Amino acid sequence: MFYDHQQIEKKWQKYWEDNQTYKTSNNTDKPKFYVLDMFPYPSGAGLHVGHPLGYIASDIYARYKRHQGFNVLHPVGYDSFGLPAEQYAIQTGTHPAVTTEQNITRYEEQLRKIGFSFDWSREVRTSDASYYKWTQWIFIELFHSWYNKSTDKAESIETLIKHFEEKGTEGLNANQNDELNFTAEEWKSASEIDKEDILLNYRLAYRAETTVNWCPALGTVLANDEIKDGKSERGGFPVFQKKMMQWSMRISAYSERLLQGLKTLDWPQPLKDSQEYWIGKSQGAQVKFLVDGLELSVDGKDDSNNQPTTNNHIEVFTTRPDTIFGATFMVLAPENPLVENITTAEQKAEVDTYIEETSKKTERDRMSDVKNVSGAFTGSYAINPFSGEKMPIYISDYVLMGYGTGAVMAVPAHDERDHRFAKKFNLEIKKVVETDEDVQKKSFDSKDSVCVNSDFLNGLKYNEAKALIIDAIEKKAIGHGTTNYRQRDAIFSRQRYWGEPVPIYYKDGMPYTLPNSALPLELPEVEKYLPTEDGDPPLGNAKTFAWDEANQKVVDTNLIDDKTVFPLELSTMPGWAGSSWYFLRYMDPNNDEVFANKELSDYWGQVDLYIGGSEHATGHLLYSRFWNMFLKDRGYINNDEPFQKLINQGMILGMSAFAYRIDGTNQYVSKNLAKDYQTQEIHVDISLLKGTSDELDTEAFKSWRPDYANAEFILEDGKYITGREVEKMSKSKYNVVNPDDICNEYGADGLRLYEMFLGPLEQSKPWNTQGLSGVYGFLKKFWNLYFNEDTFEVSEEEPTKAEYKVLHTLIKKVVYDIENFSFNTSVSSFMIAVNELQKLKCNKRNILEPLAVIVSPYAPHICEEVWNLLGNNSSIEFEKFPILNEEYLVEDEIEYPVSVNGKMKFKIALPATLSAKEVEDLVLQNEKMGVLLEGKTPKKIIVVPKKIVNIVI
Repeated sequence: MFYDHQQIEKKWQKYWEDNQTYKTSNNTDKPKFYVLDMFPYPSGAGLHVGHPLGYIASDIYARYKRHQGFNVLHPVGYDSFGLPAEQYAIQTGTHPAVTTEQNITRYEEQLRKIGFSFDWSREVRTSDASYYKWTQWIFIELFHSWYNKSTDKAESIETLIKHFEEKGTEGLNANQNDELNFTAEEWKSASEIDKEDILLNYRLAYRAETTVNWCPALGTVLANDEIKDGKSERGGFPVFQKKMMQWSMRISAYSERLLQGLKTLDWPQPLKDSQEYWIGKSQGAQVKFLVDGLELSVDGKDDSNNQPTTNNHIEVFTTRPDTIFGATFMVLAPENPLVENITTAEQKAEVDTYIEETSKKTERDRMSDVKNVSGAFTGSYAINPFSGEKMPIYISDYVLMGYGTGAVMAVPAHDERDHRFAKKFNLEIKKVVETDEDVQKKSFDSKDSVCVNSDFLNGLKYNEAKALIIDAIEKKAIGHGTTNYRQRDAIFSRQRYWGEPVPIYYKDGMPYTLPNSALPLELPEVEKYLPTEDGDPPLGNAKTFAWDEANQKVVDTNLIDDKTVFPLELSTMPGWAGSSWYFLRYMDPNNDEVFANKELSDYWGQVDLYIGGSEHATGHLLYSRFWNMFLKDRGYINNDEPFQKLINQGMILGMSAFAYRIDGTNQYVSKNLAKDYQTQEIHVDISLLKGTSDELDTEAFKSWRPDYANAEFILEDGKYITGREVEKMSKSKYNVVNPDDICNEYGADGLRLYEMFLGPLEQSKPWNTQGLSGVYGFLKKFWNLYFNEDTFEVSEEEPTKAEYKVLHTLIKKVVYDIENFSFNTSVSSFMIAVNELQKLKCNKRNILEPLAVIVSPYAPHICEEVWNLLGNNSSIEFEKFPILNEEYLVEDEIEYPVSVNGKMKFKIALPATLSAKEVEDLVLQNEKMGVLLEGKTPKKIIVVPKKIVNIVI
């Protein structure tokens, strides 16, 4: 019977949509299972065949859990704010909402065509005001919260205000920007502006001056992952380090909990390692070094007016305070505010020049450039608090302001970068630690290291010396032992248009949140998407974007009088804002009263299975965990962690094609002749190749782009042969394969099976369209099991034991494979089972009906069709998964290989119930054995039950 995949797939996709087959019930009586794919961004290019890999895997698992009787939540939505749509708007004038809608329409069309069992009724889009209303609400909650280190959780800012009113800062144990000290009376007598300023020091969403990656050409701040080689990934524009007032999120308050929470998660170890490294916990001491010529009092305040000061000492964090005797110079980050205060007049020009040069490097560049050291001398010296020696103070880009205190005490004898720096600037190198040979080659940070060259610590091991020096530091009142984290607070401002407006207005220079009743604060219309002439973000172009406090509404910006009408925040939220909590909105996506009903969020709880790319190891996953913990602290949800099990799928790689252009010409030489010329490799669209060969269609190439119209070709044997290479599938490499084309030719079920068949889910694997023919052949064989030529024909006859054995062998294998995410071996098992049933000429209902259920998670369309032909009126989706009966796998006979003197001579089939002695007797009585023995008596007979017989003669 002809297998018409196009007709079958259209039929069932329409059925699923018309009948809302995959709409998830909120019936909390059933056990739940929450399967989630990482939030897709709808790009204009649409999907290529690499994108659905993780979606197919999660869909198989979701369908399997439905067959097991679970209430499955398997939603889909779009991370639809972002820079690409905004850049397109700047270039074309098209509103980002228009292109975003077009892109989503395209994505949805493609996703439906592949047959995913998404609950489309729960679709969310981060750019919909009904969604970002709750992103803004969470921001407001963060703004009105602080982190109480005594209770180790976030609390309402009202509890902090109450503490101030009763005790001032006495007994306060908070996560904060700066350490403040005041009494209850001083708090009560402070002005409203002063109180708000103090509270900003504690809020979980706060505004402060921060060093950012500033891209003037794009007019916005960029995240580290949006920069490559010092330039913006989009457009290739220069990026500079710049200090700006920015909104930040106090994720650093959660560093320890984020570390400890990893122990409870079933995640890939490399991903956990990435997060641990990013958080970067280290234990050591905070130490103050007096700057020569400036006095430091015991309490760290300037004696003249008893006010806190920052210009009379340098504070450092070190994990090895026992090496303080080997510190011979100090290095500050170029952007450290101390630099301006301590730089002498003679050194100012050199220091300013160096600071300017550093501003052109991103933090990532500075961190990765470990071999090249540079710097400038400030002209000032610090005093080593133990040796009393003067230490020159330098600035260098290898020290970052955001890590620790933005300053280091340099111990060049035991740190690679410090050593390079000391060599470059001819500074003293003083060895203070002995280690074993292996450690000496790599690092001095060893528990076996021993201090030397110091009367105070000489001969002490690491732990003893560390404890002793910390005690001495605390007695001198110049520091204390502490735990430090590399993780910094997350910048939460972007000078862009296409993002969530921040629900903040400014009164007397202080930020205030809009009332919840005013949410959502909708993105206003603007005439242009570039910054204003004054340098304000694009929202500065909006004509109706001011807050009327008296009437509680957004009004015309011309009405701003700073009395009743105030300016709104002009920055928007970063791309990760909406993606940090979307998994919660899926639980209750249409609720206008709360972001998710508490009963429903309790029921759905954590995401049970999360599948996505490893590129989200830090950013998205850390921010999601942070927001989730915060919402738990404030009592809105009940789980600390959002994603219990996570799998990183590998990539599907594309086979790129290259033409070889002779340098300085428009001539292209065929692959095997290219070695004779100086050439440049040019990516060629794989659609320009002839069929499945490596031969380039030269006329199509000349028509492809105007700059190739006059191309000339040097051929081999009359053909132009391209180079081929497996690379990441990407539009920029012209090696993408459109899933629509595959679905048209081989069917969505063929695409789904083939992507799983390519190899283990977690591994990357190359795409080869020719390989689809094998999978498509399997589908046709499967289809024809249910037909006698063109007639659907299924027998009600009881299957044979051999037929039951094939079925239950498959059940056992597929259950194991799905539960262990070994989807590729399931596809192989399907092929084996269908081949065996074909040989047995099996058309029995009791075999073919459960077979359709087993295959359906992988190939749902064809299985729905045969299920319907079998006389079932409902979808196969909720049919119970077949139960394994091990009895059908018990062998009646065992085929024993019989070896004589180590060589296999023949095989004999014997009943499986025989004892070893009975097997031995029957083997010796066998006619073939008699010929081999030639009347001799065996010296030794070894029977391995149900395995083999060995005879020595």
